[in-house]
Amino acid sequence: VGAEALVRWQHPTRGMVPPGEFIALAEESKLILPLGQWVLENACAQVRAWANDPRTAACSVAINVSALQFAQANFVANVEFALRSTGANPKFIKLGLTESMLVSDVPGVIAKMNQIRALGVSFSLDDFGTGYSSLSYLKRLPLDQLKIDQSFVRDLLTDPNDSAIAHAVIALGHSLGLQVIAEGVETAEQRGLLADMNCDAFQGYLFSRPVPAAALPDFGHKSAG
Repeated sequence: VGAEALVRWQHPTRGMVPPGEFIALAEESKLILPLGQWVLENACAQVRAWANDPRTAACSVAINVSALQFAQANFVANVEFALRSTGANPKFIKLGLTESMLVSDVPGVIAKMNQIRALGVSFSLDDFGTGYSSLSYLKRLPLDQLKIDQSFVRDLLTDPNDSAIAHAVIALGHSLGLQVIAEGVETAEQRGLLADMNCDAFQGYLFSRPVPAAALPDFGHKSAG
């Protein structure tokens, strides 16, 4: 039903450099701004390309947005440009925000989110439960989806606290009219327990490790999250 856009650095001598080794530096140097826009535009272009294949025509793409990127005065215009220049259907674009982005200027964040939602793009709150988790934010934000952090999914079968938290997030999300997706699902047992809790979607190595976009159609309807 969907995929998440993940950035990787193909270094000429070091090979594949994981994001944990360069994203923090990109944030510090402000290179995350052109990099984030590049990811946004390429993800939109991929959605447009997938529209021509019946196997992927209804496939959504989640794109993580950095706090610096979202804080740009022209961020709404940047999203609009990515959509217009690629011809991507905005209903298949989902922007992922984190709780840490919400603490300084909640009214400003809400206003910007509403402008972007007016373009047809939806929003997911990632890593819910790992940061501030203010329910007042959750009530006010124009969200479409909550994401259960993988730190709660990892020990779901052995830690009753993680199981209780996952169950509570799902119930809370549904009571607010939000879809809930669990990340870091690696086993059929984890998926089964989350499904029993009425979790809406699942993402993780159980379905696929990260692959180039061209390989995704091979998964057909097995792809999730």
